[in-house]
Amino acid sequence: MSQFPRQMDDRSRRQVAVWLLVCCSMIFAMVILGGVTRLTGSGLSMVEWDPIFGVVPPLDQSAWEEVFAKYRQSPEYLKVNVGMDLHGFKSIYWFEYSHRLLGRTIGTVFLLPFLYFLFRRKLSARLVPRLGFAFVLGGLQGLLGWYMVQSGLVDNPHVSQYRLVAHLSLALVIYAYLLWLLYELVFPPADTSGDRAAGLKTAALLLLGLVATTIVSGGFVAGLKAGHAYNTFPKMGDHLLPPAGWALQPGWRNLFENIATVQFDHRVLALLTFTSVLLLWLWCWRRRPAPAVRTTTHLLLLMAVIQVTLGISTLLLHVPVALASLHQTGALLVLTLVLLLNHRLRSAQAKKIRP
Repeated sequence: MSQFPRQMDDRSRRQVAVWLLVCCSMIFAMVILGGVTRLTGSGLSMVEWDPIFGVVPPLDQSAWEEVFAKYRQSPEYLKVNVGMDLHGFKSIYWFEYSHRLLGRTIGTVFLLPFLYFLFRRKLSARLVPRLGFAFVLGGLQGLLGWYMVQSGLVDNPHVSQYRLVAHLSLALVIYAYLLWLLYELVFPPADTSGDRAAGLKTAALLLLGLVATTIVSGGFVAGLKAGHAYNTFPKMGDHLLPPAGWALQPGWRNLFENIATVQFDHRVLALLTFTSVLLLWLWCWRRRPAPAVRTTTHLLLLMAVIQVTLGISTLLLHVPVALASLHQTGALLVLTLVLLLNHRLRSAQAKKIRP
């Protein structure tokens, strides 16, 4: 890496920051579109995907008939959507097609500028391997997406919730990873050294883990369509946890495969996350950290209130697509702000070299 500069000049830093902002925005949109695809039952509409020429959709009636004929041989059509006409098929096909095309576009938008910045030596020696690792993760995400879809194209027309959560989790990892690199380029470190700041940094890191766990638990809710059951709050019907919540054996399966338990877990984690955000905000309000940190905690608390409201509303209204999509958007915004808070709380002394 000796041919790359140790530090980037201001112009290169701005250019790379804009590029990463575009990539993060596209991944954000990709996660939301993936959620809509799941909510509309569109994920299994494309029974094959050509990685080279698959970018071209059906362009005429005969092409549509050919694609639809392949879908009519799939388990989803034979067991779930039997009798669906071509018009109905198009309505689900376009969601899945758009999701796959956006994923492919993200790869192109990442790779071509990356190669340009490499060629022009605009990246620092520290940033090159980190961005290369991000590209590898993106390739693995594409493979994992197809592996997920394959689980619903065999006998049971249902995507494995385990593969769905793995696909979502890797998307979140890539988003958070690139977002952190963007933060390092854009925001100067706040001086938060000291014993009080050290405790606050630990709390913020634990909150990040809790937010990530809550989002992942939401993936299991989506994978099992658990939001369509027990549409009451705060109780689930007449119970806090219905008797069916521990019906599967061995017991650990209930945490990932039982609709009642999965929804209960997500409720508990969501409320625990909200309470943690509130307590962290109170801590910052009393101890008066750096202005950048205080501003971030204000925004985080506001977004947490909105997110809890969206979650409860989505449940009570039986998971309307638009509201459920807003709920997923809110989750990503909470994650974005928690990452920003953790970045703001890094010690300036520990960051001697900017990327």
